[in-house]
Amino acid sequence: MNAPSLRARAARALIVFAAAVTAAAPVAAARIGILTNKYGTQTAADFNTSLAGHTFTAVDTAAAIPTLAALTNAFDAILIFEDATYGNAPSVGNVAAAFARTGRPVVLGTFYDQDRSDAPAANTPHGWGALEQLDPNTTDGTGTPYAPRSLDTATMALHPLTAGLNSLASAKFAGGNQPKPGTTVVAWWKEPNALGKPDPAIAYRITDAACVIQVAIAPNYPSTPDAANGYSGDFHRAWKNAFDFAAKGCIASTSEAAPPEAAAIPALSPAGLALTVLLVGAGAAFQRRRRAR
Repeated sequence: MNAPSLRARAARALIVFAAAVTAAAPVAAARIGILTNKYGTQTAADFNTSLAGHTFTAVDTAAAIPTLAALTNAFDAILIFEDATYGNAPSVGNVAAAFARTGRPVVLGTFYDQDRSDAPAANTPHGWGALEQLDPNTTDGTGTPYAPRSLDTATMALHPLTAGLNSLASAKFAGGNQPKPGTTVVAWWKEPNALGKPDPAIAYRITDAACVIQVAIAPNYPSTPDAANGYSGDFHRAWKNAFDFAAKGCIASTSEAAPPEAAAIPALSPAGLALTVLLVGAGAAFQRRRRAR
């Protein structure tokens, strides 16, 4: 390796190391509203028990549509899913899109897909109004197939949304999507979608101030009769990652997006070692200032 290349690798490794230090602060607790027509109370109870660091509150959108002011006053992010299609979906989607455009993230879970306007007519889809302009995926024509899905961990991206995921499987309440242009897919299901194309398991899309994250599995799985044999693996970790990423404003640190070769840090000169010490000290001081605020 020639000297200029070595210096470039050393500089990049130091930048990545410094970013890792400054990104080490705990994720701020977020208030999450769970907007759904069914299983909202059960899902909120499960997440409050299983996902540390955030608070979850059910909002029954079958009964009434919350206003934008009510959502922005009460929540830092919202989760949207449904169980069976329902007529309030377009209105829910409209207020959710307005919420997203304020810079507050929206997270989607199965069965959001089956009420999307491009889902099959057999689902009686109503569409999700303006939210369909911001969501990461279209359906593959099935609007969530009743077929097994398992996470393809071999091709997962290094990203906050995939941190700590070693496995995830669903008997029938997952998948059936295809990503839109501009969508970032960080994990795929091993099984193809109905069109024979890769099926996104975890994806997000940023449009101006709006960030919409989709985890393509039913968040209410533990509350259904299928809980005993319907899902397995790092289910709650996948959802925690989504809400942690939302709480950070959908921003991944430099270290989390670093190229693999940056991990191979070359031997440093005395000057390089001194720079490392300075970077570590600066990072620690930055963290102390943040905690003191």
